[in-house]
Amino acid sequence: MRRYLFTGDIDALETLEYDVVIVGCGIAALYAALNLDPGLSCALINKGGREESNSIYAQGGIAAVTDPADDPENHLKDTLFSGAGLCNEEAVRVLVTEGPSDIKKLIDMHVPFDTDEKGRLQITREGAHTHDRIVHCGGDATGYHVTKTLLAEAERRENIDIYDYHCLYDICTDDNGEVVGITAMNDDGPYIFFRARNVIIASGGIGRIYRKSTNAKTQNGDGIAAAMRAGAAVGNMEFVQFHPTALIHPDQNGRYFLISEALRGEGAVLRNRRWERFMVNAHPMADLAPRDVVTRAIIWEMRNHDLPNVYLDITGKSRSFLEHRFPTIYHECLRRNIDIAVDWIPVVPVQHYFMGGITTDLYGRTDVPGLYACGEAANTGVHGANRLASNSLLECLVFGRRCAQHIGGAFVPGRAGRPALEPFAETEAAVDLDTIKAQIRYVMTLKGGILRNRTQLTEAIAEISAHYEMLERLPMTDHNPLILLNMATVSLAVLDAALKREKSVGAHYRSDEVKEGSDKK
Repeated sequence: MRRYLFTGDIDALETLEYDVVIVGCGIAALYAALNLDPGLSCALINKGGREESNSIYAQGGIAAVTDPADDPENHLKDTLFSGAGLCNEEAVRVLVTEGPSDIKKLIDMHVPFDTDEKGRLQITREGAHTHDRIVHCGGDATGYHVTKTLLAEAERRENIDIYDYHCLYDICTDDNGEVVGITAMNDDGPYIFFRARNVIIASGGIGRIYRKSTNAKTQNGDGIAAAMRAGAAVGNMEFVQFHPTALIHPDQNGRYFLISEALRGEGAVLRNRRWERFMVNAHPMADLAPRDVVTRAIIWEMRNHDLPNVYLDITGKSRSFLEHRFPTIYHECLRRNIDIAVDWIPVVPVQHYFMGGITTDLYGRTDVPGLYACGEAANTGVHGANRLASNSLLECLVFGRRCAQHIGGAFVPGRAGRPALEPFAETEAAVDLDTIKAQIRYVMTLKGGILRNRTQLTEAIAEISAHYEMLERLPMTDHNPLILLNMATVSLAVLDAALKREKSVGAHYRSDEVKEGSDKK
């Protein structure tokens, strides 16, 4: 694997000095920055602008125990159940026990959580939760309101500088393997060296390696790929979560609009074209079954009956309830001529979340000294094989804060060293990058998506490896070859892990396991 994408003279670059560099601008990145010691200087680097992240599109809410009738142990058990036995129980315990205090911090920061007439937090339930514990904002616009509140606070902090439209290229280390900063480039170039002894990767997920995803347009696995080039371990890369319900057509940026699981928490049911509730026979929890179960049930329903989609029916609720509880979904569907008070919503499964990522400990530390990770880019162990609904934003808060606290507690003043750059022989070549991008997404969707088998995974690895070997040799003079190299890097990691895990578990489903006579999950 190519170690550095920058191949010039590091001393000739514009150099900016910081104590901490955070890559990302979603909830994990912002909350980490806001929890740093205010005496530490921090640079927030984002690729698509400060209001473009997966966090800002999150609808359902944040799972945290705020009701005396509930208990963190219940939340722990639900998370372990959804994770199919592959969660790190110690990390989950940290998540569920510390999470409620982070909700209180958000309230103190004036995040506008929905409340009842007595001023108490409104809570709801989503799939695989045994208690109502999902707090939310604006009905179904939780990510938007939390992100905007944290961003406004970050913009007020004197120790935080935000660099919009700057893309991460390299995580730089010295001769001892310790982090000394990053190289990045804005949309106009040239390279910039951000010197820092601490780097937090909070750049989000990998959704755009697939053809259909709810992810922001920036989500190509950039931070994960850069960490891999720096020598950081990754884990659980085979566990890609596909959300069962998204509107059947994407927006102008290719992003599919999510129909939140919270609708099913409020009584929505899935139907086929024969009006049948097919989830009743698919799982004891019916429409509130874990996401991987619902997703596969929809795929089988579509394939067995040659359907382009299924339907989500919430017409049993009043228009006033729907417009108040789910204003984002209500108005987006109405904009597309779907009146959810009287019409069924046409939905399909699409890629939504990534359980794997850069392997960390309980404080977000990776095995590269000075490199941390949190949020969707990190593999903290809390999700195991399948994320419990609305645990993602909670993970951003808890482990983003823990990254910041560890940096503050272990910080040693002093200037970071010089990167130990490695030369690389680049080759100019005429390459159709748009076609390669389309091919990577096609292969990942067809052969590395919801249903997998050995033959197709092996074929996919060979096909994407050929692209990777060519892309790796290109000069990295702008974002286009970088993004494709990152896509190929994380795609191969996903495929390789999926090939090695021969049994189905959680979001990873091997269709050939049944053919071989193995136990079916």
